[in-house]
Formats: sequence, C-alpha cells, structure tokens
Amino acid sequence: MSEPIVFISHFRVKEGKLDSLKQFAQAITEQIKADKPGTVVFLQYLNEEGTEQSVIHVFPNADAFDRHSEGVAERAKAVFEFIELTRREIYGMPSDQALAMSRPPDGSGITFNHMPQPMGGYIRFKPE
Repeated sequence: MSEPIVFISHFRVKEGKLDSLKQFAQAITEQIKADKPGTVVFLQYLNEEGTEQSVIHVFPNADAFDRHSEGVAERAKAVFEFIELTRREIYGMPSDQALAMSRPPDGSGITFNHMPQPMGGYIRFKPE
C-alpha cells in the first residue's frame, strides 16, 4: 500500500463567473462525496477578492487517487467554464498514469510541483 497523496490545484476565477462557480462548487462537492469514497478530503477555498480558487484533495493511497481520476475529463469540462488552471501540486507518489495526467502540457504556462518523498507526519482520519 502506498503512502497518502495530497493533490492541490489552483485556479483563476473567470470574470463574471464567481456566483456560478459557487453554485457549481456545492454540486460537485456532493457528487464527489457520494461517488468517490476514497477521496477522504475535498476542500475548496477562495481568496478574499473571489478571483482565485484552490482545491485540496487527500487520498489514503495511489489507488484512491486513480479512482478519483475516473471521470475527471467530464468534471473538468464543466468546471472550466468558470475557472482557469494556474498551478498543480502533488505530494506523495501517485501512479505513473495519474502523475502523467496531472502534468500540464509544455508551454501551457501552468506551474507544476511534485514532491514525491514523504519525510514523516501523520493524517488523523478520525478525530480522537
């Protein structure tokens, strides 16, 4: 079994799309919660101005990340009406396929950072 994976995406909110993004965010949260039980953390944040969004995912292992990635093209197509990807970060070692899919195309201007080597720490999935 692999170590946990943390996947963070950062976006620019398109002009005039904030209210629609907020509605979509609620719907996608419920969908992922129902359809992706291996996604143990799915959190979305906006900056104060409502111009940037970050989405944080945590998976217990690479297999859960792979399962989360199923159907991502359809979800991305819908959400990219409201946002534009600016940066991705992966902490831990996903599958080769997930890593390749997460890397932006050369020349896209999207920043990508991968930190594969865990140094310690813990995740408390259930509070004591």
